[in-house]
Amino acid sequence: MTNGTEREPIMTPTAKLRALLAGPGMVRAPGVYDGITARLAAQAGFPALYMTGAGTSASRGFPDFGLLTMSEMAGNGEVIARSVDVPVIADADTGYGNELNVTRTIREYERAGLAGLHLEDQGFPKKCGHLDDKEIIPREDYVAKIRAAVAARRDPNFLIIARTDARAVIGLEEAVARVNLALEAGADMAFVEAARTVEELAAIPRMVRGPCLLNVVRGGKTPDLSMGEAEAMGYRIAILPSLLLSAVVGACDEALRVLRETDTPPSSAGVPSVRERFRRWGADEWDALRTCFRDPVLAAEPAPAPVPAK
Repeated sequence: MTNGTEREPIMTPTAKLRALLAGPGMVRAPGVYDGITARLAAQAGFPALYMTGAGTSASRGFPDFGLLTMSEMAGNGEVIARSVDVPVIADADTGYGNELNVTRTIREYERAGLAGLHLEDQGFPKKCGHLDDKEIIPREDYVAKIRAAVAARRDPNFLIIARTDARAVIGLEEAVARVNLALEAGADMAFVEAARTVEELAAIPRMVRGPCLLNVVRGGKTPDLSMGEAEAMGYRIAILPSLLLSAVVGACDEALRVLRETDTPPSSAGVPSVRERFRRWGADEWDALRTCFRDPVLAAEPAPAPVPAK
């Protein structure tokens, strides 16, 4: 801050993400699906987050079968983006229709404060990329959607990631051909979903004419590998959509099992207090706002903004 009324310029989420991609190494983006998981991942020190469509669907009581609308997905993205101070990449499914729907999707995701999204070539309604019996649209329809997405963005830093599910339907060669066409049409990054072998995983960054994203799904079709191995293969971003969702489900199942069997809630001994838990969600910053306007001197200064995460 240079004086009592001016603030330092704020770096936008899109600029932060571009800076990460311009730097060395691969970006690790854990999958999050609400304000709680977003805060935890940001506080753990990860530089970017991924809003998982499967997690967003599950948090609303649905499987990842394309049952959520664009506005529901964008609304959840807004909750996550405002909860943290790191950039968020979001699942945008198929763009929710044709080029017109893609255009609105880009605008709504940008308005929500997200740093980027990925669009896929499945038919609608889509399903999780690691399930069987998927359908894909023709190449020309897919590339037209990518062109529409590129034309629709207002912030040139907003990252458009071209995802293809063609590997499961037609094969790896077609999948690579599709993302290369998408990159030629203006997409910033390629996302070949559900590679089946380590050899395929290693081949994709060599065959794709642009930066690549890797989807790491626990129990999915893609073999397990470390983040260091993925980085050595040449991937620029790794998203881990199932990381927290699977951990939360396991922890909740266990807590509920113990309560049912013992009829006794967990002990309070040795656990954070209610106040300490609320600090994780910004209680100290909000308390500062509660009191600062009572003092005329403090009230003349710019109000302290609630800090999303530390």
